[in-house]
Amino acid sequence: MKLYYYYDKEADILYFSKGKPSAKDHSEEAPDDVILRTDPKTGAIRGFTILNFAKRVQKKQAIISLPIEADLVPA
Repeated sequence: MKLYYYYDKEADILYFSKGKPSAKDHSEEAPDDVILRTDPKTGAIRGFTILNFAKRVQKKQAIISLPIEADLVPA
């Protein structure tokens, strides 16, 4: 499955999605300006959004801890 990402510079938001995003996904707020998107049937994390992304990097807070496990396999 492909990992999609997009950075909205104007809104300062970084989006990641495992596969194409779905309107059926459930969103929940996590700590530190992170929003998790989960599959409503399985509860598996399908993506996440990081708010104020550039501001974090400017403050040298580039390390962001997320409660996500992933298997990264080269295409």
